[in-house]
Amino acid sequence: MAALLTIAACSGSAPPSDTVSIPAPPDVAAPPADAIRTSTNLASKVLQAGTGTRHPRPNSRVTVHYTGWSTDGKMFDSSVAKGRPTTFGLDEVIDGWTEGLQMMVEGEKRRFWIPGRLAYDGKPGRPQGMLVFDIELIRIDS
Repeated sequence: MAALLTIAACSGSAPPSDTVSIPAPPDVAAPPADAIRTSTNLASKVLQAGTGTRHPRPNSRVTVHYTGWSTDGKMFDSSVAKGRPTTFGLDEVIDGWTEGLQMMVEGEKRRFWIPGRLAYDGKPGRPQGMLVFDIELIRIDS
């Protein structure tokens, strides 16, 4: 299900001029050697250990903070820059998010390198190619 990341998120265009741009991490171009890789080639690295013990399910609703960049370092969306977390169902987002968030526990921050086929490849008006997201799982709502 490569649906929209959130209802209004990830338009594929530059962030509005009133949105603060968050600098890309130094490893935005490619996952580092110590990144964990799944069988789908989703790569991730824990930035901050979580405090929870539960993992979301494929249909869980979660509240997160996130920032997304293309591999050339351009930020295309960020709940952090907007100053408010977002809530959505894992069955409503791109496949890379559905897979990746199930690896996390509440309170965890993780960086994901999501291959284009698990993101928006082929969808006009959306960011193309590998995308990089920093995601903080604030809460599993259901």
